[in-house]
Amino acid sequence: MKNPLIAVTLALTFAIGVQAAETKGNTAIHPAPRDAKWVARHDGFVAIAKKGGVELLFIGDSITDGWRGSGKAVWEKDFTPIKAANFGIGGDQTQHLLWRLQNGELDGIKPKLAVLMIGTNNLYGNKDGEIVDGIKAIIKELKTKTPSTRLLLLGIFPRGVKANDPSRVRIKHINSAIAKLDDGGKTIKYLDIGDKFLEADGTLPKSIMPDALHPNAHGYEIEAEAILPAIKEMMK
Repeated sequence: MKNPLIAVTLALTFAIGVQAAETKGNTAIHPAPRDAKWVARHDGFVAIAKKGGVELLFIGDSITDGWRGSGKAVWEKDFTPIKAANFGIGGDQTQHLLWRLQNGELDGIKPKLAVLMIGTNNLYGNKDGEIVDGIKAIIKELKTKTPSTRLLLLGIFPRGVKANDPSRVRIKHINSAIAKLDDGGKTIKYLDIGDKFLEADGTLPKSIMPDALHPNAHGYEIEAEAILPAIKEMMK
């Protein structure tokens, strides 16, 4: 007769091994740099951080990076006066932003508020749960480096022209998961403004996001109007 204790032990060992393998295989949570040009941009952010004086920090991928491009006029009007810095890099995935935060981009600053949106670039390389874990890892790093900084966590923006685009379902699933990180605004507030970009039938219009992913100038106006009240409230 088989020993039931041995059977239970073997089952637990197997489960732990599977969990460890899944964690190890999740690229979204493992900090990783990109190419030399990317590292140079990162070094520029580190230099900004060392100078200090940043009260509001935007971190993310190309949609955050776009405040320097299509969103520049809105940025200079609404965010420059409140000592904002933009640490967004186009193409970044969660693991890239995590590496940046671990390698100097928070050294020398303790912003009152950080605005984070990341994860859309992980959609084609990671499962939804892995992306959620990547976002959680970034938030943990942010809280470790600068515990006094509050966080405005933005839901991933919709992408794809039609409401039935496969990415929409995944983004909704991911956003539903990270929405649970909201603690009532005490340290983290979750805000999903995706619907503000959409038509009534769920279409993502070219007049707001010409490539069905990145906002144009009008899109950034919509974003600024939607997030400014929360930013002002959280920076008090």
